[in-house]
Amino acid sequence: MNVVDLLLKLLSFESLTPDDAGSLKFIEEYLDEYEAIYVNKEGVKNLMLSKKFSEGPHLCFAGHVDVVPAGDKWDTNPFVPVIKEGNIYARGAQDMKSGVAAFVQACKESEHFEGTLSVLLTSDEEGEGKYGTAVMLKHLKEINFLPDYCIVAEPTCEQVFGDAIKIGRRGSINGYLTLNGKQGHAAYPEKAINPVHQIAPILDKIAGVDLDQGDDDFAPSKMVITDIRAGMEVTNVTPGALKMMFNVRNSTKTTQQEVKLHIDKCFDGLDYTLELTQGSYPFVTKRDSKIVQKLTSSIKNITGVETKFSTAGGTSDARFMGAFGIDVVEFGVINDTIHAPNERTSIKEVEALCAVFKDTVKHFNEGSI
Repeated sequence: MNVVDLLLKLLSFESLTPDDAGSLKFIEEYLDEYEAIYVNKEGVKNLMLSKKFSEGPHLCFAGHVDVVPAGDKWDTNPFVPVIKEGNIYARGAQDMKSGVAAFVQACKESEHFEGTLSVLLTSDEEGEGKYGTAVMLKHLKEINFLPDYCIVAEPTCEQVFGDAIKIGRRGSINGYLTLNGKQGHAAYPEKAINPVHQIAPILDKIAGVDLDQGDDDFAPSKMVITDIRAGMEVTNVTPGALKMMFNVRNSTKTTQQEVKLHIDKCFDGLDYTLELTQGSYPFVTKRDSKIVQKLTSSIKNITGVETKFSTAGGTSDARFMGAFGIDVVEFGVINDTIHAPNERTSIKEVEALCAVFKDTVKHFNEGSI
């Protein structure tokens, strides 16, 4: 079986979050020389397959087998992969069964590595991720088997295969603010406290505002207002309260506390409540890390492309790796149809991705970083 055949097989599993639909068992049997560890919780399956070739570092490839629902407007059955004009169409083709197929095949074909190779897979990345990769990493820490380095094969490329890897991700802070006023008749505004009027002069201090200046790795942490609502949808009653929601995709320069201090300053003297939650935290792997340098070199060896380092986009399971102190990067196929109807990737990209991973394994311990 080659990497394309493997991808076609993986795409045929209807593995909607958090159901792996049998795909993890198939991969376990395919990598039959690797030792399996399952950590399953609340209907989520997590699998690590590992093989110790010799003494040396532990290099892990990580990803997810679950996919989002297919939705409408597909030209073909989303769980019956179709090859057309060099492209493979199916749900999960880009996000991220192409990456899974590439690193599973690379591990299958790698006959030697100075250290330990492993594959970490979860069936819950597209959902909340509460019982996914983080649960497996906690177990691996308990048994002293955390990887030293990790490649998460999420789709990262932008225009040309090989043009971008992610060396970090921003965090995500959600804000829920209620500004209290006093309901009244619109004809007697002096008898009411209108929270809409109160927030109006504040908006330019919070909407789209940068909370830091960013740096070489991250864009500035920007406050984005996502919802404002008040009133009863009538013209003669002023609202008694206003509710606002916002999100901050934060760099390592901005924390929840700094977001709170900014809100406190802007709403000083007003009657309001604020709740902040954070589903993910920012992380960055140093550019001179061995994993960054070796993967970049392999991309150049296979594609001839000079890759750039990025921290853009949403969240991925790489954030859990970063939280456990693992040097982690992300690299995969072009990202332009994920979660969309007629999701697809090209055969050329999948073959090249597998070749990059094989090259990384082959040359990982050559020279010094």
